[in-house]
Amino acid sequence: MKINEENFIIQLRRKNEKALDYVIDNYGWIIKSIVKKHLYNLQSVQDECINDVLMGIWNNIDTFDENKSDFKNWVAGIAKFKSIDYKRKYLKGLEYENIDDLNISVSDSTYEILKNELSLEVEEMLNCLNRKDRDLFYKLYVEEVEVNKISEETGMKRDAIYNRVSRAKKKIRDIFKVKESRGY
Repeated sequence: MKINEENFIIQLRRKNEKALDYVIDNYGWIIKSIVKKHLYNLQSVQDECINDVLMGIWNNIDTFDENKSDFKNWVAGIAKFKSIDYKRKYLKGLEYENIDDLNISVSDSTYEILKNELSLEVEEMLNCLNRKDRDLFYKLYVEEVEVNKISEETGMKRDAIYNRVSRAKKKIRDIFKVKESRGY
């Protein structure tokens, strides 16, 4: 079967590897440009991040809704969030290495630049949320604080925290889709 623009999503959902090849050939430039934009200081992890984006597309194609978003924007969103996640993991690894006084291969200035970029990107994404949701989101996903600990600190029930964070994620996704469709 020939894979084309009309059938590649259906074929991806059927786990046809030729459909993933089609995505690489026709949408790979989007993935590559977004990953390179966000990880320009981390060239050593760019290929791995691109592979993870493709794996994310492959594993999550069933969540894509043609009625809510354009495939190109959906792919761009996955690439952006994976890139930010890679940057966050890389910085966390550097912090761990610094604590152990290991010799790291990146200069302190590069580390600070990456840390500031990540902070700005996270801050930009979370600006659309009210203060309480932003704090919950930040604690849970950036600081990686356990939900039980957040529950103890805030007095909120776990379910309430998950509900607020779920609504916050939806709001961020919706705003991100609008920005991507406008070319921001």
